[in-house]
Amino acid sequence: MENDNKVSRVEPVQLGLNSRFIFECHQKVSCFTKCCRGIDIILTPYDILKLKNRLGLSSDEFLAIYTDLKFLEKTDLPIVTLKLLDDEQHSCPFVRDEEGCIIYNDRPTTCRYYPLGIASLSYTKEREGDEFFFVVRESHCKGFDEEKEWTVKNWRKDQGVDIHDEINAGWTELVVMKKSFPANITINEKAKQMFFMASYNIDKFKRFVFESSFMDRYEIEDSLVEMIKNDDIELLKFGFKWIKSVLFQSEETGEIKGFKLKKNK
Repeated sequence: MENDNKVSRVEPVQLGLNSRFIFECHQKVSCFTKCCRGIDIILTPYDILKLKNRLGLSSDEFLAIYTDLKFLEKTDLPIVTLKLLDDEQHSCPFVRDEEGCIIYNDRPTTCRYYPLGIASLSYTKEREGDEFFFVVRESHCKGFDEEKEWTVKNWRKDQGVDIHDEINAGWTELVVMKKSFPANITINEKAKQMFFMASYNIDKFKRFVFESSFMDRYEIEDSLVEMIKNDDIELLKFGFKWIKSVLFQSEETGEIKGFKLKKNK
């Protein structure tokens, strides 16, 4: 079905992991790099960690140079989007006409998913199988005219997005939980700041954990301390679980093995 409008069109079909679609993107397609311009890319916590390390920047430097701050609709949670160039096409700062993406191996999750999108119906404690996928078809995209067929599962594995989703799972859960809450239930400014720090500024969060009174307020097993001190991915996952108690006004930290609030604090 042809779409003459110069806008994205979401296929009205919910796809599962075994659903099939035809798509391929490469340098010889006539629309090469067009999808990297005039875009709105939300950066996940793992995206930012990979990109700031790729560029040799601190979290503060990367956030200042390459991102814009917005607030996610229906949640009022702070999110970070990729700052586009101030050119006629509002291009991604990492795209080149001939080369394509110059940070391809560390490209954001949204770019890896394209031309698929992912959504969740609502938050439940047992979220297994709650997600679904859909095709985003843009009028300029010629990748759908290619012949290569994929299942959603194979596409996710091929693009490395399954790894991104696993690492970001705790953060995604927080966003979905907040979306499922009634609109009149809000979080305070301090909680928003904690969410931003733990999600996007891994360097500041590490200082917060190890250089503030944080370690005095919680009982943390030595093995966990060692893990989060030396592995930023584990620190991210730890932060997602910790921020859950901050966002939802709970002292339940039992989801984090080897970590609990000190009763006398």
